[in-house]
Amino acid sequence: MEETMKDYERELEASFRKIQEGDVIKGTVIGVNEEEVTLDLKYYTQGIIKATDMSDDPGFSVMADVHEGDVIEASVVKMDDGQGNILLSRREANAVLAWDVLEGYKEEKKNLTVKVSEVVNAGVVAYLEGIRGFIPASQLDLSYVENLEEYKGRTLEVRVITVDREKEKLVLSAKEILREKAKEEHDHKVAMIVPGTVLEGTVESLQTYGAFVDLKDGLSGLVHISQICQRRIKKPSEVLKVGDKVKVKVLNTNDGKISLSMKALEEQQAEEMENIDVKQYGSSESLGTSLGDLFAKLNLK
Repeated sequence: MEETMKDYERELEASFRKIQEGDVIKGTVIGVNEEEVTLDLKYYTQGIIKATDMSDDPGFSVMADVHEGDVIEASVVKMDDGQGNILLSRREANAVLAWDVLEGYKEEKKNLTVKVSEVVNAGVVAYLEGIRGFIPASQLDLSYVENLEEYKGRTLEVRVITVDREKEKLVLSAKEILREKAKEEHDHKVAMIVPGTVLEGTVESLQTYGAFVDLKDGLSGLVHISQICQRRIKKPSEVLKVGDKVKVKVLNTNDGKISLSMKALEEQQAEEMENIDVKQYGSSESLGTSLGDLFAKLNLK
């Protein structure tokens, strides 16, 4: 009885629907084979999408990429395919709908996974939402990419950076995501450095305002000109040259930047030496006093 009521409600709903050629409608996948996909349209008859009308993506596979229960939007091509079914095309619907989705991805700055399908002049191609997207060589990595062929077949995490539906132009980028991840990793490493720590590094460049020191592991810090030595200097090159091995003390790690000092380390070392001298002097004086007291107590006759 319950099934009969559901069937009745379904037929009633279908009777109010009017589907025409050119409409974009939704359906739930109820069957998949190598040749076609069958959709439940909540209508008197089912919808059929031929495998060749599913996607323009050469890497698309009906059997691998479509599953029962999936909801698909498609355009009505014919009201009757010759067997009483409505003939649909996902490719035609995608040509209209996908650009709206891509615009949304761009605004959200959403991270998306794509697979590189081919290598072309100055970049590679990957499909997103069934649309052919171009990834320029300059947007594949943080550094210069010499061999584009190495990227063919690779899966990349990208963002949409250009959407132009009139020119059917879609441009993707992996570089922006890689840059953000590299910054997060760098900031984490910097945050792990404790102010006051003494490090060894190599002078990598000299500027008018100070010297940059390579601390290895992708990190570098700045020794401001006022922190290079105890005496006043006009330029860092008076004391340092590129390639010098130096010891530095970490002053702070504010805003993901490492501030260093050679001067503070010199002062620290001088203070430590002074403390050692004071202790040694104190120990000698103590020893002399003890011997004096001892002789004073002896009754020598």
